[in-house]
Amino acid sequence: MRIAAIGDLHYKEDSAGLADTILAGVEREADVLLLAGDLADKGRPEEMAVMLADLRKLSIPIVAVVGNHDHESDQHALLYAMMRDAGICVLDCETCEIDGVGFVGTKGFCGGFGARTIATFGERALKSFVGTSVAEAVRLEQAISAIRTERRVAILHYSPIRETLAGESVELYPFLGTSRLAEVLDKCGVNFIVHGHAHHGHPDGSTPGGIPVYNVSRFVLERETTRCYRVLEV
Repeated sequence: MRIAAIGDLHYKEDSAGLADTILAGVEREADVLLLAGDLADKGRPEEMAVMLADLRKLSIPIVAVVGNHDHESDQHALLYAMMRDAGICVLDCETCEIDGVGFVGTKGFCGGFGARTIATFGERALKSFVGTSVAEAVRLEQAISAIRTERRVAILHYSPIRETLAGESVELYPFLGTSRLAEVLDKCGVNFIVHGHAHHGHPDGSTPGGIPVYNVSRFVLERETTRCYRVLEV
């Protein structure tokens, strides 16, 4: 299966036609399209409606997760419903299967990496923050454990590793992802992982267990390659 992946579309109300540019040729090159979050710039239904009108022109299956921008207006539940009504498979610690390939996806969350992962200690606000990160990883593990296909792909918004953040300010790393996600995916096993969020990051990396990780933020791909999406095979 040929899989096209892109994150950080950041659709606004005046973005009609954006997909014609950033996804030019995608139907010729891929069998499935993955959207790695930050689809609507301020998380507004009006922005989502513009994106969906553009994506209706595509005939290939679309699998998506949302990002932090999609939560900005506290209307993410409505955005989920709009995308599902448009035929997009939206994953929130859930899975789907297309032609023998299993997809697991979630937004992910912050938390830091390795020995510097933020611990549950101290103020109640910090414990709540870390609790959200831990809960997201637990839900991801529960979801992926239900996949029965041999070929598996994970879609995130936040990064599971540090490598694909290179180019971002190091002070931001704890807010761009967490290795808790990588630990789950290494434990359960997937063929590769895609994420967005880090606009100034690096396109390639791998988990400690050796799973390839691709930062598919369109801003990274515009800078590093000749197009705004990445085509991968599984």
